[in-house]
Amino acid sequence: MRDRLFATAGIAIGMALALSRPGHARDAIGGAPKLGRPVSAEVVERTDLTVSSDGANLPPGSGSVAEGRATYAEKCAACHGAAGSGGVADRLTGGLGTLASPRPVRTVASYWPYAPTIFDYIRRAMPLTAPQSLTDDEVYGLVAYLLSIDGIVPAETRLDADRLAKIAMPNRAGFVSLEAQRYDGNIEARPPTNGIEPKQHP
Repeated sequence: MRDRLFATAGIAIGMALALSRPGHARDAIGGAPKLGRPVSAEVVERTDLTVSSDGANLPPGSGSVAEGRATYAEKCAACHGAAGSGGVADRLTGGLGTLASPRPVRTVASYWPYAPTIFDYIRRAMPLTAPQSLTDDEVYGLVAYLLSIDGIVPAETRLDADRLAKIAMPNRAGFVSLEAQRYDGNIEARPPTNGIEPKQHP
């Protein structure tokens, strides 16, 4: 019995060593595994949702404050409340000027340093019950509406890729780019932060 166990173990070890050699595992299963399928350029484009802080990769389209208000009422207010506050989900508006206070209110308006990344997040993750269901025009409108609530853009604004990339967010100086952090220990060379300790932003 003992000899049989040793013999079985020896065979198993030998097979494992043989299959571990280059090419043997592939040959043993009849070639490369037939998993997945080729990905078309259309699929890649549809899943390439990343928008950079400078607005790179923003899609064509546009949306106005008025259009965004209507979309927000239909698809966002149930969680985030009227005008971006008072709902069960995160507050989106208000909080300007509170970040250096004992009770900072971090919202899209008060905290986010770059407007294009608001578009990225909404398009990618919202609404929570149906992410990536919004059209690009709807997302532009939502960003315009949210920024209009705190006066970052006028009420008659229509945003597109060019206009969105040019918006200066109130907390832009509160973040420091890792690529731009080349001060050689000279604290006076840091960008102005309006009294707010900078956060590192990739």
